[in-house]
Amino acid sequence: MRIRLLLTLVGALFFNFTLHAVEGMWLPLLLKELNEKEMKAMGMRISADDLYAINQTSLKDAVFIFGGGCTSEMISDQGLILTNHHCGYGQIQSHSSLQNDYLKYGFWAKTKEDELPNKGLTATRIVRMENVTEMVLDGAIRQDGSVNQQVLDANIKRVVAQSVSGTHYEASVKPFYYGNEYYLFVTETFKDVRLVGTPPSFIGKFGGDTDNWMWPRHTGDFALFRIYADANNKPAEYASSNRPYKPLHHFPVSIKGVQENDFTLVYGFPGRTQQYLPSPMVSLTMNDLNPIRIKIRSKALQVIDEAMASADELRIKYAAKQSRISNAYKKWIGENRGLKKLDALTVKKLIEDQFSQKVKGSSYEPLLSQFDEWVATFRYYALANDYYNELIFSGPEIIRYAYNYVKFMKNYDDLKAKGELDKTIESLRTGAEGYFKNYDMITDKKIMMAVLPLFIEGIDKSMGPDYMFDEIIRFKNNYDAFVNNLFSISIFSSKEKVLSFLNTINDKSALKIKSDPAYRMAESIYTSYFNKVSDKYDETNQRIQNGMFHYMKALRQFLPDIRKYYPDANSTLRVSYGRVEGYSPQDGTWYHWQTTIDGIMAKYVPDDTEFDLDQRYISLYQQRQFGRYASGQSLPVAFIASNHTTGGNSGSPVLNAHGHLIGINFDRTWESTMSDIMYDPERCRNISCDMRYVLWVIDVYAGASHLVNEMTIVQ
Repeated sequence: MRIRLLLTLVGALFFNFTLHAVEGMWLPLLLKELNEKEMKAMGMRISADDLYAINQTSLKDAVFIFGGGCTSEMISDQGLILTNHHCGYGQIQSHSSLQNDYLKYGFWAKTKEDELPNKGLTATRIVRMENVTEMVLDGAIRQDGSVNQQVLDANIKRVVAQSVSGTHYEASVKPFYYGNEYYLFVTETFKDVRLVGTPPSFIGKFGGDTDNWMWPRHTGDFALFRIYADANNKPAEYASSNRPYKPLHHFPVSIKGVQENDFTLVYGFPGRTQQYLPSPMVSLTMNDLNPIRIKIRSKALQVIDEAMASADELRIKYAAKQSRISNAYKKWIGENRGLKKLDALTVKKLIEDQFSQKVKGSSYEPLLSQFDEWVATFRYYALANDYYNELIFSGPEIIRYAYNYVKFMKNYDDLKAKGELDKTIESLRTGAEGYFKNYDMITDKKIMMAVLPLFIEGIDKSMGPDYMFDEIIRFKNNYDAFVNNLFSISIFSSKEKVLSFLNTINDKSALKIKSDPAYRMAESIYTSYFNKVSDKYDETNQRIQNGMFHYMKALRQFLPDIRKYYPDANSTLRVSYGRVEGYSPQDGTWYHWQTTIDGIMAKYVPDDTEFDLDQRYISLYQQRQFGRYASGQSLPVAFIASNHTTGGNSGSPVLNAHGHLIGINFDRTWESTMSDIMYDPERCRNISCDMRYVLWVIDVYAGASHLVNEMTIVQ
């Protein structure tokens, strides 16, 4: 009976080609061939050529990578782009201070001259993409089926060089299906991107961590930026003479709204999925790696949340850090819950049983047993890798900061010989100013006290940093005494100490810094990681990746009809499509597809850090001043649909059947987070902020009507 039920589940997961939830993140240039018929049947009124074309403008020309990991979309003919509040959070935070608290109160540029530049922020569009598999693999596959990496790399280098020769464009080649196919992406990157407008945090982060990944949702998660270009409309570094970029296409913004079962399309740059992993790798993620990450981040977040609640200054300093750490933390919790609910390991093994039957007698027959061996070896280094990663990137900042000086001292003599020492010291001074602007020693000390025991007690001793273990023994396992001693002695706990060191540096004092406890700790941690973990992690992981190359090839060859084999997400431009629809997260519960401002008022808690509102917002609600953005007697805020999304889709445009912008994607439901590994059409839903709410906040609440006037509004 159980086997029959599980086979039914496999069918639901992999054979569900109804006109509702549709799994997959599809390459735009293949939509005409693979997806257009199904998309039209679901209600799409535009063509695949409207979505992607290289000889004419198309919707793809309005979709941009925002920074390093989000999506944004063009919404005016003056370079105005829309993305998520959480995607622009770092920029908003960097411009904020106690005097200009844009995080708390928001920011709206009244004129283009008031828009705020953001050093290092970029926006990138796709010029074209092309299947270059034959060129890349030419001569790169050995007779035994293995890949000659040198030949492969040389082929990629040649393809990239030829594709951008004589242009200002850039290009990259990305592997798909674990290296069975390769695609070229030619891009144009703009380097002058300015902050135009952001709502206050009580709108942009309404619900905070409590509501993150949850539904029903009431977050106005959006921010506005503008791309600037030179006089020829080409990318340029920031300059006051730059002009607003004139795009090839911008999305008309619909205020008609959405209804249940409406067709929806998400266009963006999803980051990473792993749909085809065999069961040993899924088990490793669920049972070993995710628990480590969750445990360490839980301790760090407890300290950070308490600090942020204690003072506005700390709230501003740690806002972006807290958001970065907490987002993945809660996602991993939901992912594990979802995978267990789907009985993912059993489902994977059932597919593997079918695979084993089909490949008997072929060269692929021993492949699955090899995965068991590879993963058993990889696990040893993967556990250590995650302990180090969480200590370094979720733990105390003093370690990362001190490592800058470890690298500096390694290069000290060379810098001096080349006459570059003064320049490097000045760079370190500038870095210190920026670093300590967002640093609090007491908070960082508490983070180290909370996280360090988990690292030391969790990591295999043979993989850990010897200096750290020796010091803990010297302090008789008294972590508080060890940490207090480090922070009291180290120069890296204070801007004044660091600047004093840099201002009086000489050969003797430079050598003396090597005895600093934070310096020694950073050196020990990074050296141990690179000497004991990094190479072995890469080596054992590469065996698995090589195995996935063959597994993916064999799946498509021997089990061609078990599912639609779309490529895993890899931060390249994709389309996913579905419908506006609710779902049942658990027995006896049904979630409606839409939320409204009435739900915001129901959640409102005065002076609460996550659910507070200001008086203007409350007054507008009480007076029902919703303008042309109302739906019936209320104001729509968010909606869910069955589009397959992941990290990187944050900020993605959500389009209706006519290619008009109806929402901005910002999250998934908590029950959907397992969709990076296993998609469930019954539960997986993406969450989008309704454009009517976005426009209401800009126009009615903020009074920034000049920005709405830039847009093309359609009914």
